[in-house]
Amino acid sequence: KKAPNLGNLIFLALVIGLGAFYFFQKKAFDRENTLLATARQERSQLQYVETKLEEQRKARESLDQKITLIESLNSQRDLAARLMDELSRRLPEWVWLNEVIFDAKGIQIKGRALSNNLVADYISSLEASPQVMNVNLVSSTQKTDKGDQYLEFSLRAAVEKKPEPVPAAATPEPAAKP
Repeated sequence: KKAPNLGNLIFLALVIGLGAFYFFQKKAFDRENTLLATARQERSQLQYVETKLEEQRKARESLDQKITLIESLNSQRDLAARLMDELSRRLPEWVWLNEVIFDAKGIQIKGRALSNNLVADYISSLEASPQVMNVNLVSSTQKTDKGDQYLEFSLRAAVEKKPEPVPAAATPEPAAKP
């Protein structure tokens, strides 16, 4: 009998080694593919959760905007009353207001006075107010009605929209637990 050739034995060991390497690599590749398929399946199952989270995030942003708007409006809800009080307190005698229009640009005041000096006094008085700023005379027209002479005037002014500090309400003390 002839002894196996050393080259053949090395070749056979190499083929067996490559076969074992291929088998283990295929097993690892199959295992990774299974894990990848499982992860893809979990991702597709949780896709609705991601969609819901995005919807909730948008709803929260919308609610935050609404809350900010409500807080802003609430802080200025008494602005018109305070403003009308300020306009009437600073009104000189022989000056009458016909119309006050409040808009985003400020206020427009229309009224009547017996003289230009009284209109100028009213403008100076309004300029001294902490709530009214930049008072400008838009128009002043001499009118006569039934023999009476008067001036019709129109003013435009900016309004300070910061609320005055409101006293804090007393907070009730927590009830004692028995």
